[in-house]
Amino acid sequence: MAASIKDVAREAGVSIATVSRVLNDVDVVNEETKKKVIEAINKLGYRPNIVARSLKTQRTKTIGIIIPDISIPVYPEIVRGAEDGANIYDYNIMLCNTDLDPEKEKEYLRVLKEKMVDGVLYMSNSLEQSVIQLIKELQLPTVLVETRDKEEEFPSVSIDNTGAALDAVQYLINKGNKSIGFIGSHEDELNASALRYLGYKKALGENNIDIDDSIVSFGGLKSIDGYTGANKIFDNKKVDALFCASDEIAMGAINALRDRRIKVPEEVDVMGFGNINSASVFYPKITTISQPMYDMGSFGMRMLIKLINKQPAETNNYVLDYELVERDSCK
Repeated sequence: MAASIKDVAREAGVSIATVSRVLNDVDVVNEETKKKVIEAINKLGYRPNIVARSLKTQRTKTIGIIIPDISIPVYPEIVRGAEDGANIYDYNIMLCNTDLDPEKEKEYLRVLKEKMVDGVLYMSNSLEQSVIQLIKELQLPTVLVETRDKEEEFPSVSIDNTGAALDAVQYLINKGNKSIGFIGSHEDELNASALRYLGYKKALGENNIDIDDSIVSFGGLKSIDGYTGANKIFDNKKVDALFCASDEIAMGAINALRDRRIKVPEEVDVMGFGNINSASVFYPKITTISQPMYDMGSFGMRMLIKLINKQPAETNNYVLDYELVERDSCK
């Protein structure tokens, strides 16, 4: 039978109230007594009743993490950073995969509120106004990861997606490419990929290159979207280069070009985004923008725990550095 708090008190030779103070890290217990209680807890294998503690403290030491699609390689690395950060502060996590469905996002938010999570780390395919409104109504402490809301009402951690995309496209232009296609999300979407499209357009504008809608393909972030997008673009015209809003898109695009007997990078440069693990082993190895996925999760979790505990944050919107990684998919 599992040990109770009464068993711990008896083993340590203290009152139940003293054990409770040690468990809740109340400073009034002296170090010698605290040591006895901790030794008793370890000896008996006592685990506090989380439900009972949460009813008293209104805290569950649990954080919900909402992600769009666990099969997209960026998100497991972000979650790993968030989980490691949570473990440092003795928080548990509940992972919710929304399958890119805003209605599922809203349902998960309601469920997390019912489960009395202390806060939410939120990654969304599209920050619809109805979702933002629901977060406010539920009064859930929330930190956005990878993107930010338009009004910047919520704390967030991300990179400068627009600036990174501009640098990527400028790199392609500096290589002598004049006709550069884009595969990714439409600018009307409220996500990181859409910001990369804005960077693409800005780079073209700064170099007096007209935007050609026939060499732009909007869709998701998976390899099938890259394969479909590249075929759509090359059905219209041959381009010098492709800027892809994710590394998976870049891989799908390269496979489509390979099927068309078009060589990368000899005939077409292909730029990815994200620097997922497989980008460095795919053939050809993907030239890409590296974003610190693990750090996004870790920083985001620390920001959220500070928010939960009403501690001041260094900044409301944390922008991490990115890096352009040169490999073999651009000549």
